[in-house]
Amino acid sequence: MKPRILVVEDEPAIADTIVYALATDGFEPDWCGTGADALKAVRQRGPALAVLDIGLPDTNGFELFRQLRELDPALPAIFLTARSSEVDRVVGLELGADDYMAKPFSPRELVARVRSVLRRTQRTAPSPPAVTGVFSVDDEKKSIRFRGRPLELSRTEYRLLKVLVERPGRVFSRDELMERAWDDPAAAFDRTVDAHVKALRAKLREVDATVDPISTHRGMGYSLREDLA
Repeated sequence: MKPRILVVEDEPAIADTIVYALATDGFEPDWCGTGADALKAVRQRGPALAVLDIGLPDTNGFELFRQLRELDPALPAIFLTARSSEVDRVVGLELGADDYMAKPFSPRELVARVRSVLRRTQRTAPSPPAVTGVFSVDDEKKSIRFRGRPLELSRTEYRLLKVLVERPGRVFSRDELMERAWDDPAAAFDRTVDAHVKALRAKLREVDATVDPISTHRGMGYSLREDLA
């Protein structure tokens, strides 16, 4: 599928040039002449990147960019302007724009910059939740379900359980768990791991009191029971 590029430019001649350059280089341009139309387009057809003129008839590119980012916080953008002052450039980049071009510009250079920005900010499709037996891990939402019920986990508890769930039967030492689940492993102790495992077990029992999914291996560490995977 061709990457859709939102082009917001109120001058038809300039817009036609941009649209033609993008279309002949393998993109799917979506031209809007006003900020209102651009907002409608993003709601209906999420673009991969936006090319925004700063001077628009119903708003300015900076304000439009703020509104677009409310709809899509990760939307990359390149600003276009007839003014080349440093203030405009700084304002645009401070707002989070990925690039900036002053008119007149080469359409080929604009396309090259679009490709460059897309390479830097390439988005991947969200991974579906990983299901392991009675557990379901949704890394996008940082949540884990046990027998279909979401667990109320702290950040460390989430990381700790995720490590075990992703490798059922694999025995992790306390040092390995600290390395994978703690922001500062050096500040944690063996008993800290034990305390978190105890807390996890209590939360798992609230869902199903008949099983203990986490196995203790004395002198070695912990694992997730393979028969539940």
